[in-house]
Amino acid sequence: MNLVIVTGMSGAGKSTALKFLEDMGFYCADNIPPSLIARLTQEVFANCNAAGEKLVQRLAIGVDIRGGRLFAGFSEGLQELERDGYSAKVLFMDSSDDVLIKRFKETRRNHPLAMHDRIASGIDLERRLLEDVRARSDYIIDTTHILTRDLKRKIREIFLEDKDFDSLIINIISFGFKYGIPSDSDLVLDVRFIPNPFYDHELRYLTGCDGPVSEFVLGRDETKTFLDKLDSMLDFLIPCYVNEGKNQLVVSIGCTGGKHRSVAIALSVFNALQQKGNSVIINHRDIEKDKPDR
Repeated sequence: MNLVIVTGMSGAGKSTALKFLEDMGFYCADNIPPSLIARLTQEVFANCNAAGEKLVQRLAIGVDIRGGRLFAGFSEGLQELERDGYSAKVLFMDSSDDVLIKRFKETRRNHPLAMHDRIASGIDLERRLLEDVRARSDYIIDTTHILTRDLKRKIREIFLEDKDFDSLIINIISFGFKYGIPSDSDLVLDVRFIPNPFYDHELRYLTGCDGPVSEFVLGRDETKTFLDKLDSMLDFLIPCYVNEGKNQLVVSIGCTGGKHRSVAIALSVFNALQQKGNSVIINHRDIEKDKPDR
């Protein structure tokens, strides 16, 4: 794969994706008008050394809404590429509206489509303008919960290791009900039916990441039955979500404080899904909150 078009929502990680591709040996050009994609591709790939070898083997082009009305020529630009004999893969970077708003506020940047309006208005308009582009993209990566290292690994797997692209990224979140249910949850699992390690003085100051707590939680018969049934349910649901075109599945697992039972079970589910070849990441949302005093 030697020609990649990177596009998507503003603030979703396009620049980061291009940076990773550059580190992987791609020649990268950002914010190119779609009408110039074919001309740029011809120019880059036409350059050869004295032995006739191409100086650039891989090219990644960033195209986004910053081009304003120029972006309207996106489909025509891809068609021109195809007529010239080039096969491009389109990577679409996406994220939830809440996270995009948070990122713009943290960086104190204006949304390119909402310079004098609310950020949310710009995101809503951009999402509508990019509907067709998203629908025809070859790869969609939702960065709502993805850490930078996970995004880098995902891009490497797709564009360097040529692994089969798993369009569904599964996010496993452990949380405490006392702090509220994650707002973007698709599935919420309550594991408060399992005895609480908090009431064991030796385990209270540990977390579900520690061996003694994990053994306490996972070794119980009711936990084993629960995990077996959950495994069967996810085996059924995941292909259904993929068939429906879902790109992100958030499975939230909660106990009282989000430190013991939910963490141990989230890790178990994460490992099981990963062993089956799923694209999965994990986040222990509340593990560091309200640490008990000894």
